Parts: sequence; structure tokens; C-alpha cells
Amino acid sequence: MHLKDMSELADQPCTPCGGGEPALKGPALESYLTQLAHDWQVVDEHHLMKNYTFPDFAQALAFVNRVGVLAEELGHHPDIYFTWGKVRIEIFTHKIDGLAQADFVLAAKCDRALKTA
Repeated sequence: MHLKDMSELADQPCTPCGGGEPALKGPALESYLTQLAHDWQVVDEHHLMKNYTFPDFAQALAFVNRVGVLAEELGHHPDIYFTWGKVRIEIFTHKIDGLAQADFVLAAKCDRALKTA
């Protein structure tokens, strides 16, 4: 991963998918994945997933709240799983039942939200 690439991805607008385009597959997915932190995973060419760990409940909850505010601002809502000291985020575009560029942008913005704690 190149930190510059991740930062550039996080700076892009999270443009909603209209549903008329195909989901990203193969090399296109890999190209975007290389622009994210190394711990993001593409699962079955369908969704992005990342696990975050925190030293306690309060810090995990604060991160969930930051991602929630971000998701509302962008109109792009990830699945968020939260428990003591752990948060898992899964992202995909429902309209195409797969991944679009906006999903990778949201993933980079989630990582940025972690750093702005």
C-alpha cells in the first residue's frame, strides 16, 4: 500500500452508484485494493471487510459513531459490527450487489476516521 494512494482515495468524493453499471471484478478490484491499507480484504469479489481492534469499549464505540456520522454525510452505509474492543466494517453497493469505486473511497475514509480519533 502506498500511503499517498490511500490519502488520495480518501480525498475523492463518494459518488453514489446509479445501479446501471456492473460490479468491479478481477484486476479492477485489485487495483483499488492496492490503494487501501493492507488489512482490507475483498471477500468473494462481493464486499470489502476490515476488522479494527481497540483497547476498550469506549474507543470502539467512538469509532463506530464517527463512521456512522461519515456514512450519513455520504449517504453510503456500511454494515458495522461492534463488540467490546472490536469493530468489523463490511462495505458493498446494494444496487449492483457488489463493489463499485465508491466502496473503496468509503473504506479509505473509514481508515481516515480512525486516525482522527
